Amino acid sequence: MLRAWGSGAIILLAVARVQGQTQDETRRLLLQQVEAGQTQEAITLGQKAITQWPEDADIRHWLGLAYFKSGALQSAREQLERARDLNQKDAAVWFDLALACLSQPDYTAAANALEASLKIAPSNPLAHVLLGRAYLNSNRSLQAIDEFKTALRLNPEIRLGHYHLGFSYGSLGRNDEAIAEYRIELQRSGEHPEVVYQLGHSLLESGKHAEAIGHLRRAAELAPQNADIWYNLGKAQLLAGQTAQAEISLRRAIELNANDPSPHYQLARALDKLGRNDEARKERARFAELKKAQPATAGMATARDQ
Repeated sequence: MLRAWGSGAIILLAVARVQGQTQDETRRLLLQQVEAGQTQEAITLGQKAITQWPEDADIRHWLGLAYFKSGALQSAREQLERARDLNQKDAAVWFDLALACLSQPDYTAAANALEASLKIAPSNPLAHVLLGRAYLNSNRSLQAIDEFKTALRLNPEIRLGHYHLGFSYGSLGRNDEAIAEYRIELQRSGEHPEVVYQLGHSLLESGKHAEAIGHLRRAAELAPQNADIWYNLGKAQLLAGQTAQAEISLRRAIELNANDPSPHYQLARALDKLGRNDEARKERARFAELKKAQPATAGMATARDQ
């Protein structure tokens, strides 16, 4: 009768494999398992291998990647940090360590790892993009812009490069530059929901309400569960005098994110314009209640002007 192997059998097999293989053979097998997506087998093999060869940077590296692919981020980071300590000249180790840090997220540690990786391999466009994202999430927008520009110089076709550059401009209130970058990204990548949304948002911030509404409506079609899109669409409609439509959009935003105070504020304004003052007062009271309960935020500024 066939029986499923338990974890003990897998460990025994891994032990047998390590005992019968050279260090180089174990490295190759471990990497093959990681690349094939056999994460549990790779973790089991790697755990045994580091007891036999604890100073092997490659084995630590591949084990860290196996942990990362399995979602065990802290274990991944620990192994990648050990691999980095054993071989500080390997750009790939620094890069993969940054991925683990970004996923936790720890933007300061990620930026440090990417800076180190780029000192060794400065022509990696993806590393520049990720460093830009780490900077942006640490409120270092000007440095982020430089990184995104560098990535685009190295690879003009890099995925979402113009989107990230546009977002950086938008974070500084440089909306015309942001709009230009989003338009380029749309031409290159097609209708990515986030790009369409951010273009509409930047148009709204620039006072181009009618054009913003068109893009925000399309974004809502592409990503109907995104509360921020409906909020911005409602705000644009309200500013454009489309008050009844604004009420619908803002109520949808509230349905999708009941704890966000901002849609209640805008909905109160819409209801005032519609002459429904009692309902407007209730929305203002709800806005004040939610605003008071809202925790302070860190990292990138996310506050709205309501």
